[in-house]
Amino acid sequence: MTVIQESPEAPAAAAVDEAEILNLYRAHLSKGRATLAELFGSHMEVASEGAWLTTSDGERFLNAGGYGVFIMGARHPIVMEEVERQLRTHPTATRILLEPTVARAAEALVSVLPPGLDRVHFALSGAEAVETGLKLARAGGRKRTVSMRGGYHGKTLGALSATAKDVYQAPFRPLVPDFQHLPYGDAGPLEAELKAHPGEVCVILEPVQGEGGVVVPPKGYLKRVEELVREYDGFLILDEVQSGFGRLGEWWGADIEGVVPDVLLTGKALGGGVMPVSAAVATRKAFRPFDKDPYVHTATFSGQPVLMAAVQGAIRAVKEERLVTRAMDLGARLLPRIAEVARRNIPELVVDVRGRGLLIGVELVEAGLAGELLIELFNHGVVANHSMNGSSVVRFTPPAVLDDTDVDFLVNSFDLATRDLIKGAATMPEGGN
Repeated sequence: MTVIQESPEAPAAAAVDEAEILNLYRAHLSKGRATLAELFGSHMEVASEGAWLTTSDGERFLNAGGYGVFIMGARHPIVMEEVERQLRTHPTATRILLEPTVARAAEALVSVLPPGLDRVHFALSGAEAVETGLKLARAGGRKRTVSMRGGYHGKTLGALSATAKDVYQAPFRPLVPDFQHLPYGDAGPLEAELKAHPGEVCVILEPVQGEGGVVVPPKGYLKRVEELVREYDGFLILDEVQSGFGRLGEWWGADIEGVVPDVLLTGKALGGGVMPVSAAVATRKAFRPFDKDPYVHTATFSGQPVLMAAVQGAIRAVKEERLVTRAMDLGARLLPRIAEVARRNIPELVVDVRGRGLLIGVELVEAGLAGELLIELFNHGVVANHSMNGSSVVRFTPPAVLDDTDVDFLVNSFDLATRDLIKGAATMPEGGN
């Protein structure tokens, strides 16, 4: 039974004909997506505020999903203020003249990045930011690319070549040549590759693998990667599209070990949960090919004013409300409580509970159980995510604006969901899925 949360502050839910929307999905968007929605009761999300979303039938769900977008919750007032002001004046620029909003957004973003990263290219999606980083590496002479098994970097052609998942790559081969995938968390094979091809290798990896199933590398691994890249004249890209912007309880995963890459990628939360924005931020040396020719890598909607207003609002919100510290504190409270519930309720079904900050993963013994747990969580009022490269892992990415009541609700819902999961597993026919 779905838990309904009543609140006088909840946005009014719009009337929606669920059957009509499902038919429109099947007709014009994705039949598979419509079928998947039916597993979750065909609910339609129509409003959101803070940590909560509202469906067309008036039910409310705690949003611990969103794939990392909502570090400051939905419709944060500071972000909305900036965006609404820009909408009223100049939302979209010609890109012929200089425009002040993008310059100020770049300055604001650089102010919270590791020193030395001060050249910015804005885009819309994380995959576009990845493509930007890969192109900078190639323009700088690194024609070979190493990414890590379990890593996820997007599904455009270059990004997909770095995403080491056969099910996503197979329909689109041949992909971009000279990509190699090495074990994550083990610097030995990487050293061998760099040593064999000095001055030729670009390394792209995540500080914590989100879609890989919240895989946290051994302490010192990121720093060792940086040292090896420098020793063999490589090029280092840190993909922080999901892990960055406070998600790990630090501004960036790079900050955990004091790493400064050639390019750092950010996105998801960068638009404040209101606008789609990403960025590749580079050192001056790495960015030199783009400095030399401003038309060598462009996009019509890169740096558009309304998007840049969202970026400025997002950075303001994180700073003024100390959301990085709140993410660290909330994660320190949530992770042990979720782990304790999992050990108590489903010890024979859970492999591990791990995470950092507000990126938390619960690994089950098989992928089908992860899907069942997602449904049970939804039945108890919580939206979470699966992990695309770690299909047996349920992922929690709640916002840093949770209050004590929200934290208790999330843990209690997980408790109820795991109790229902074990009941379902107990009644499942032998060999069933």
